[in-house]
Amino acid sequence: MKTAIKFVVLMGIALLAIVLAVILGETGAWYFAWLLGTVVIVLVSAAGGVMLDAQIASVGRSEKSDAH
Repeated sequence: MKTAIKFVVLMGIALLAIVLAVILGETGAWYFAWLLGTVVIVLVSAAGGVMLDAQIASVGRSEKSDAH
């Protein structure tokens, strides 16, 4: 049953993508590139924030161990 639900959801997404491609026509590729670029920059900045937090936590731990 789980596989059937997954299949129906993916088919619905594919149908939505086809309908949007028909409606947008030539500008569809531009909108796709814009959307993809926006998602990538958000993911890169989130990864940078995670790396900064990890670096700050690492420095804090090393300072505490040096103090003891």
